[in-house]
Amino acid sequence: MSGSINCPPQPPQFRNDDLLPAELKKLLATMMRIRVFEERIADLVIEKKIITPCHLYTGQEAVATGVCHALNSDDYLFGTHRSHGHYLAKGGDLKAAMAEIFGRATGCSKGRGGSMHLVAPEVGIMGTSSIVSGSMSISVGTALAESIRGSQRITVVFHGDGVPEEGSWHESANLAAVKRLPIIFVCENNLYCTHMSLEKRRVHDNIPEMAKAHGFKTLSADGNNVLEVLAAARQAVQTARAGEGPTLIECRTYRWRGHVGPNYDVDLGLRDQQEIDAWKDRCPIKHFGNFLVDEKIMTRAEVEKVWQEACDEVEQAVAYSLASPYPDAAEVTKNVYRGAGQ
Repeated sequence: MSGSINCPPQPPQFRNDDLLPAELKKLLATMMRIRVFEERIADLVIEKKIITPCHLYTGQEAVATGVCHALNSDDYLFGTHRSHGHYLAKGGDLKAAMAEIFGRATGCSKGRGGSMHLVAPEVGIMGTSSIVSGSMSISVGTALAESIRGSQRITVVFHGDGVPEEGSWHESANLAAVKRLPIIFVCENNLYCTHMSLEKRRVHDNIPEMAKAHGFKTLSADGNNVLEVLAAARQAVQTARAGEGPTLIECRTYRWRGHVGPNYDVDLGLRDQQEIDAWKDRCPIKHFGNFLVDEKIMTRAEVEKVWQEACDEVEQAVAYSLASPYPDAAEVTKNVYRGAGQ
């Protein structure tokens, strides 16, 4: 695993040791659902039909898909401002997510959270946060609670490569290590923090070493290789459920779109097209689909059918959202505060 901004690693090389064909197909279908969902939102933002700020996950689909495939449905998940993919991979309802991004009352946060605040407690998604590092301490809290209860339920928190530069990441990491909590930090290192590249922000490219200094076990995975991500996640899950403490997984990847919105930031001089094209050549979905065809697990027509099914599902979600009402303005303060006993 390696790769700098202008020198991406080679295309992912897949190795399947034990996954059944049905599991492999599910991984591809999940990544395709995320990709189609994100790219449709990009179109809707351009058309000004969606007006909430959207931080798109395109290009990073293998990370959420690989990690969530290793989890139980009731394991906790916390995310960031770029969490549509986490929500879908963990089993969140796609229609409810789309309606939320449209700000409709049928949304998963009742139309009050928008793109950056998706929740689905029924599948362990306790919240995603627009505040950089905002989910870290909360996720340690759920891990501590389950540790005290003695359950097998673990917590996963996704964060970007800018988060270890925040104080709360270190405070959370220290407590997680001291208490040997059942938690996994997944650092999606897409090489940018908002508009500034990793190499301009850090003297050392050493996020796993930082976690190790706190007492974490650390793993690295090619974030464009869903099987490599899954293997690392399984190892971390086993560690957490065995009571052996926290693990950080660094997944090296790249976001295709800019920090926020559908643009690519090329026009702003923040990135160049050559860099984006180099990473698009490593598309996690294209290469995994080719692998399944080469291994005769799927035909090309079956791969295309899965893509079309994702397109159809997303279009149904758009229609559902547009037909849904906005929240009642008279209830603007409802659900803001939950008192004792409620």
